[in-house]
Amino acid sequence: MTCISHPLIRPESLEERRYQLSIALRALDGNTMVVLPTGLGKTAVALLVAASRLYSHDGRVLMLAPTKPLVEQHWRFFRKFLLVSAESEPDDADYAMFTGETPPEERAAAWERCRICFATPQVIKNDCIAGRYSLADVSLLVVDECHRAVGNYAYVFLAQHYITNAADPLLLAMTASPGGDAAKVQEVCTNLGIAAVESRVESDEDVRPYIHERDVQYIDVLLPEELQEVLTLLRKLVESRLQKLAGFGFRVPKPQSLSMRALNQLNVQIQERIRTREPTAFMAASLYAECMKLRHAVSLAETQGSVALRLYLDRLGAEGRSTAGSKAAKRLANDAAFLEIVKRSRAWTAELHPKAGITLELVRAQLTAYPESRIIVFATYRDTVQSLVDHLSAGGVACERFVGQATKDAEKGLSQKQQIETLTRFRAGEFKVLVATSVGEEGLDVPSTDMVIFYEAVPSEIRSIQRKGRTGRSGAGKIIVLVTKGTSDEAFRYVSQNREKAMISGIQNLRSPLRDGQAPAVPPLPSATRQTDFTAFPARAPAGPAVTVDDRETASRVVEVLHNLGAAIDLRRLDQGDYAIGDRILVERKTVRDFVDTLVERDLFGQIKALAEAVPRPVLIVEGDDLYTARNIQPNAIRGTLAAITVDMGVTLLFSRDAEDTANMLYVLAQREEGERRERKIHPRKSYRSHHEEQEYVMAAFPNIGLKHARLLLEEFGSLKAVIEADLDDLMAVRGIGAKTAEAIWDLARRPYR
Repeated sequence: MTCISHPLIRPESLEERRYQLSIALRALDGNTMVVLPTGLGKTAVALLVAASRLYSHDGRVLMLAPTKPLVEQHWRFFRKFLLVSAESEPDDADYAMFTGETPPEERAAAWERCRICFATPQVIKNDCIAGRYSLADVSLLVVDECHRAVGNYAYVFLAQHYITNAADPLLLAMTASPGGDAAKVQEVCTNLGIAAVESRVESDEDVRPYIHERDVQYIDVLLPEELQEVLTLLRKLVESRLQKLAGFGFRVPKPQSLSMRALNQLNVQIQERIRTREPTAFMAASLYAECMKLRHAVSLAETQGSVALRLYLDRLGAEGRSTAGSKAAKRLANDAAFLEIVKRSRAWTAELHPKAGITLELVRAQLTAYPESRIIVFATYRDTVQSLVDHLSAGGVACERFVGQATKDAEKGLSQKQQIETLTRFRAGEFKVLVATSVGEEGLDVPSTDMVIFYEAVPSEIRSIQRKGRTGRSGAGKIIVLVTKGTSDEAFRYVSQNREKAMISGIQNLRSPLRDGQAPAVPPLPSATRQTDFTAFPARAPAGPAVTVDDRETASRVVEVLHNLGAAIDLRRLDQGDYAIGDRILVERKTVRDFVDTLVERDLFGQIKALAEAVPRPVLIVEGDDLYTARNIQPNAIRGTLAAITVDMGVTLLFSRDAEDTANMLYVLAQREEGERRERKIHPRKSYRSHHEEQEYVMAAFPNIGLKHARLLLEEFGSLKAVIEADLDDLMAVRGIGAKTAEAIWDLARRPYR
């Protein structure tokens, strides 16, 4: 094996592949998207480009990936192969890894020391917005799984921020599956400032020597009679809802062809009538919601199995019985036919769908023939994943689940730390089978995985290619797709195949033409590694007004626009509101949909009351222009709510068109507040204050005491004098008053005035 020779790559460590070298050399010419099938070494290409930039340029390399396990994987790969100096071994401080679990202060300090940083994009976005460090000295930005760079994903902001602010920017974007939609691929290229695309497919001459055989098999599965009967009942429920919608004059699809496309077209008709305030429109929207729920139940019965269906029906019934449940769920929960289906499902004591048994047989056969095999089983839903883990474990197969972080219903997700630990044990062979949701599709580096099982076909060419790419990396691999006859599985199988072919053709068409008769020349290497002066690019403090932003708001477009306007943003967790301006203004931002949902399903008045009690100038911004049509609520009920918020609670109510309009409004508020702060009296004047309001006002001026806690203290002690004279223990005994706050009150009341 011939190995790469480069001063910053460990000798005799990294295999030389000509296509990787060719792509890397082209990528040094300008911002490049690299499209390579999974397993052909996109990370190795990134390492070659990083080595060149570190050797010939001052500055750092920043590598982004969407998940912590993938970040950690890149960190391990670079640590294994890359040196940051030609003269000495790298120090631990040269390689930094940032995730949401790393405290901001530690990230800022580590950034100043490191040469290469590996991070999730949201973390870097937050730090850039907060001004913790600058990307001005980053000589290479690597964006992995770059097909995500659409909409409001953090990659979009960071690419634009980097290209605008870096002294000598170079961006390398990487993906195995950009998608078959040419418009979306163009959007990704535009968002990342891509000037050239370098791609390879498995049939390319320079790639073929490194391709291992992958045997793809499709296994047809027949539904048992019990599930067929339940499917018939579910389809009758769907048909009855569609008939009602047809009676309202809507064009409805046939029950047997109830695709998401057909349902989306139906929803467009409903939304048009809602905008014109037709009386039947809101009832139609609720019937549409029932169709969506029933379609999901049909899909579970067809492709997932009886256990997943039973769990979903139980959750649907619980929603229908809940006071906060939707009207659609309540009607279903009271439908005799639906209750009959629930009754039947509860009688199932074991999994009825043959897929579970077939999966167990396939796994046993593989492990019997090849005991050291690693097998990944992909399933779309968590219920199915857990059911499969239980089924395989009962069959004597050592396996574990691999799911996302979020906790759903009663099932806890896996933290990013737990995901990394699970993958480490899987690689080490502590268990041989990993059962994963889509979180396992991107970037899993398990070279010895030699079988992948699709529990169901998936219509997305990106997901299908990502799943298939988990095998055949270092040897022959086997891919098995379970297809339930006569169901959406069959349709998705052919949709995915056609889209994969279209994407491969699109990838070939994306290629930037090679310069006639020219091969990119290897740039000469300098005689010694250049030393980097990391103080040359200090973080610049924004010149605009200060706005404190709740750290849960950073994914919104509002924060990006505020940053671009030049606001000095302080990210922290706010107890109330989303944005704080000075010590007087607290802003709650709600989209129109969030506003009406909170009004119906959660405690809107409780949220606004807490906001009003926290500061002298509470503000509510409602964002969007369809307040009276966002949900089936009487317009006068919404008007009454707005009146109560402004008149009864004293909250300033502002309306904005969109996130950009909201950001501009916040910026103007911050400018005004900063300008007036210098001349404002310590206590703003307020006329017509009652005696008890004056007492609350004085008490609320104490450190860390807002109106809410001022009232609690006065109710407990009866007067200002009693509060001031209270012992420390008595102050701490008041609900909501901690030791720190109690000490501040006690100390301030007794401190001599100088």
